[in-house]
Amino acid sequence: MSSHALNHRRSLADWIPFGLGQIKPKHFRDMLGIIWKNRDNLPYAYKVVTEGVCDGCALGVAGLHDWTIDGPHLCITRLNLLRLNTMPALDHHVLEDMSELEKLHTHELRELGRLAHPMLRERGAKGFRRIPWDDAYARIARRIRAADPKRVAIFVTSRGVTNETYYMAQKVARFLGTNHIDNAARLCHGPSSAAMEKTLGVAASTCSYKDWYGTDLLVFFGSNPASAQPVATKYLHEAKRLGTKVVLVNPLLEPGMKRYWVPSTAGSALFGTDIADYWFPVSQGGDIAFIYGVLKVALGHGWIDEAFLRERCTGWAELKSEIHKLKIEILEARSGLARTTMLEFANLMHAAKTGVFVWSLGITQHPHGSDGVQMILNLALTRGWVGRDRTGVMPIRSDSSVQGGAEMGAYCTAFPGVKAVNAENAAWLAREYGFEVPAWAGMTVVEMVEACGRGELEAFYNLGGNFLRALPEPAHVARSMANVPLRVHQDIILTDQMFIEAREEVILLPAKTRYEQDDGGTETSTERRVMFSPELPRKVGECRADWKILRDIAVTTHPEKAHLFGCETGWRMREEIARVIPFYDGVQHLRRIGDAFQYGGAHLCAGGVFATDDGKAHLSAPQVPAGNAEGCFHLSTRRGKQFDTLIYAETDPLTGADRDAIFMSDDDATRLGVENGERIVLVNDIGRYEGRVFLADLAPGNLQVMWPEGNVIIRRGVADTGGGVPEYNAQVRVESR
Repeated sequence: MSSHALNHRRSLADWIPFGLGQIKPKHFRDMLGIIWKNRDNLPYAYKVVTEGVCDGCALGVAGLHDWTIDGPHLCITRLNLLRLNTMPALDHHVLEDMSELEKLHTHELRELGRLAHPMLRERGAKGFRRIPWDDAYARIARRIRAADPKRVAIFVTSRGVTNETYYMAQKVARFLGTNHIDNAARLCHGPSSAAMEKTLGVAASTCSYKDWYGTDLLVFFGSNPASAQPVATKYLHEAKRLGTKVVLVNPLLEPGMKRYWVPSTAGSALFGTDIADYWFPVSQGGDIAFIYGVLKVALGHGWIDEAFLRERCTGWAELKSEIHKLKIEILEARSGLARTTMLEFANLMHAAKTGVFVWSLGITQHPHGSDGVQMILNLALTRGWVGRDRTGVMPIRSDSSVQGGAEMGAYCTAFPGVKAVNAENAAWLAREYGFEVPAWAGMTVVEMVEACGRGELEAFYNLGGNFLRALPEPAHVARSMANVPLRVHQDIILTDQMFIEAREEVILLPAKTRYEQDDGGTETSTERRVMFSPELPRKVGECRADWKILRDIAVTTHPEKAHLFGCETGWRMREEIARVIPFYDGVQHLRRIGDAFQYGGAHLCAGGVFATDDGKAHLSAPQVPAGNAEGCFHLSTRRGKQFDTLIYAETDPLTGADRDAIFMSDDDATRLGVENGERIVLVNDIGRYEGRVFLADLAPGNLQVMWPEGNVIIRRGVADTGGGVPEYNAQVRVESR
């Protein structure tokens, strides 16, 4: 049988130093460009980089050092975001007339500078006018006070947000009488939290990054850390030196995961590091079928740890029955991979004594995202790869501190400490806070936007984010956002969703960055490390700390019970967090850069003891999703050089693809009679998307386009039932232009 092992034999051109002539990031050139862009505020930029905790991905770094590698930790993702922390204030007069601003692209809006003053736009006005903070507070408080609490909703983004802001946002929501509080984790790893909580009793990585080092098998399902967490490639470089085999289960052979030039390692900077050893090109949405096939093969060969499953798990009998019932032909068709491929993967697992499974949005951003995560957990548990050195399951996060959002309680389905929203836990939280806490389940962020469209919200409070770019069917999003009487946008920069008129008022509130935040702040990394970032004072207009704005609005809305609120300072808030969320005890003692702790220790579920009621892992048997419709391609969205909806280049340096690229396999291009660079149109009942063919190592029958541009042909209203993440895939036909 043919192997899925990657051929890393190099040509003479591959030995040209620094990858000259190759499609790859130009790290050193880009660093010089970033220095030039920040030249008007270099001393502060240096402070942010050397004295702050990274506001980029969730690997976790304090200053220039982390807890995984020796030497400096600095990546281009963090440096690209640096300008958000150094730029001057924008001229607020530009907001007086929307007609010109509405013509600008989002990156052009970003370059205008920081929001510096509270601004108001009333219905019918050409633009915004500056108002005092007290007026802004009074208008928001008056609207919230007059509304039924079930008609008030709060959303919190993830990039640059601290645990303190998450905690304050959820406390404000409950103080106002609503559980309509949600955060950006809902749009990425909501399914991970749901499946892990149900199966393991925890909703976070069970292992540490150091467990990558020397594990026999490191498998990435639907994950591309070379793009989303670039410093992880240095971890991979070191792991490979210790003999770790790296496996990709992904529709596309991501070039950065095949070879990457790690700029801080001399040999790799010169000639690159060959990363992936195997690539299994599963069809998009076919991971569940593929893993079932692997389990079917492994079960047939006796490659399952039956003792661990019998002693440490429940549900194995039901899962095994489902595995036996499923026909291998169906699993082959749905996964796009042959049974020989499933055998090869199963054999890799059988030969390994230890393994770590890592996954990201390629697994979660499906209507069956929770089931996809469930199957990864099932697979790991059949080998007992949880709770010990060099084993574990890791939902790798792309945004700094997004891990802390639900843990702080900024989630419509969870109170602080990830306690379920119910009457018993509401009563507990009310005793902690001294005021009544609602017990009803709130709306997810997607449901909030839909509720706006139906006229069911009086006030929609947005701390960061940009739904006009982040959610499917943007035209519908715009209509929905326009159908709420009051919309508040608390942010550091302009986004185009701010320009959508509300039924009565839109208010912009200028926030400080995480580094300017009063009394410093903390963030939680993917590996559960809680890190302190000290306050780095800087004055930009009238900006105020995110958490202070939220608190001010709460006590202005209900002054009669303001004395009950507490959290007057960041220090007092962290003392309360430590009391209310016991596994965050220790956060109150963090005071300097480098101060940190890893809650739960190096491994959760240590010794095979799980955090469920019975102490066992709970296996389950999801349904296998349907395949492609006849004559259609499975379209998925992907990222280029960007951070969330912040786009930093028209061409992705890892793939060489432009923003209008339609990734397609050679086989499909030949069958359709189209050539690389040819303009084509993707069509379905939602709309049309025009782009250019970009030939790539992609599983046949699949296409990929850039996000958020591809949202115009993604259907709204379809979400994962477990985690609430919206659908970011579609069935499409290809037409000539």
